[in-house]
Amino acid sequence: MMFFMLISLVMCGDAIDEKQQIEPGIHQFEKYLDRLKDKNIGLVVNHTSLIDDTHLLDTLLSYDINVIKIFSPEHGFRGTADAGQHLSDNIDEKTGLPIISLYGKNRKPPQESLSDVDVIVFDIQDVGVRFYTYISTLTYVMEAAAEASIPVIVLDRPNPNGHYVDGPVLEDMHQSFVGLHPVPIVYGMTMGEYALMVNGEKWLKDTLKCELTVIECANYAHDSLYQLPIAPSPNLPNMRSVYLYPSLCFFEGTPLNAGRGTDFPFQVFGHPELKNAEFTYTPVSKPGASINPKLKGELCYGINLTGKDPVLVALQRTIDLEYLIFAYQNMPDKTDFFIPYFENLAGTTKVRQQIIKGIPEDEIQQSWKEDIENFHKIRKKYLLYPDFTLF
Repeated sequence: MMFFMLISLVMCGDAIDEKQQIEPGIHQFEKYLDRLKDKNIGLVVNHTSLIDDTHLLDTLLSYDINVIKIFSPEHGFRGTADAGQHLSDNIDEKTGLPIISLYGKNRKPPQESLSDVDVIVFDIQDVGVRFYTYISTLTYVMEAAAEASIPVIVLDRPNPNGHYVDGPVLEDMHQSFVGLHPVPIVYGMTMGEYALMVNGEKWLKDTLKCELTVIECANYAHDSLYQLPIAPSPNLPNMRSVYLYPSLCFFEGTPLNAGRGTDFPFQVFGHPELKNAEFTYTPVSKPGASINPKLKGELCYGINLTGKDPVLVALQRTIDLEYLIFAYQNMPDKTDFFIPYFENLAGTTKVRQQIIKGIPEDEIQQSWKEDIENFHKIRKKYLLYPDFTLF
């Protein structure tokens, strides 16, 4: 059986050593199979829902578990749809099971879709960043399940950005599908821990509480870097992009391109008018950005981060604002640099205001430290795994 790479962060912060290989919750058959027998099962899954090379759906069917429907998040059941691309309900060609999209006309499972479901199993690889929409899907699934009195089983998976917490905490006025809850951009929790927090903090509508079971990972700790065995979405193709994503996704709220439509999404950024940037590239239609990537067909001047060592990026354990500040300072049109979507991503108006005022990066980061300390007190209540060391 093939497991996944686990790298441990040691106290000096710049060295690594290998530890036990881990098993995501999906491997713990003895903890959840009996709960599914003789029940009608709904699966919330995508292309990452694998046991080695076999999809959870196929595995459960091989055990004669009665899976009756699939619920698919952003990027779809096979994980090939563009970011933001609305998806319609469909049929899985291999099994003939209905696929109900949770990234089309509905973000939350309609109650009629749950009328014949006894148990929901949720298994999706997340990247631990607030604006990555799988935690919003998890929340809406829990809410719909609570309304229908259906239990939810989360098969937990390690968080590749679970080794630190950073970024401004979301303010209520900026709540959206890319940020539902008052958490930092990088919140340092697995999906299972996050689900426990949503329940425990009564963040579901009308303070509902979901009947929740988390099947824990084995041999996982938050002081670890986890090498994803499969790309979690088309525009996060490798660990460098996963680690840079919390910093570069800010550009989605500006006129700049963050590498969509290239071979290195979330590893470069640029714009035709960006000054003091010698690297050039031209966004084109590609899988994951197949329709109209930002600045499609335009020669962009920018910064190339593909040479950065992914482990060294991870070991910084912080959101890096230098890229955003550099871009703002070197774009000729500063009036339209920030678009309204920027606040959805940042979760606050403060970051925009601070960058416009020319406040240094370290002062901006210091401005959210108190909120992060308060969040740590909430987070601590729901951790299932040894926490990272703060240093």
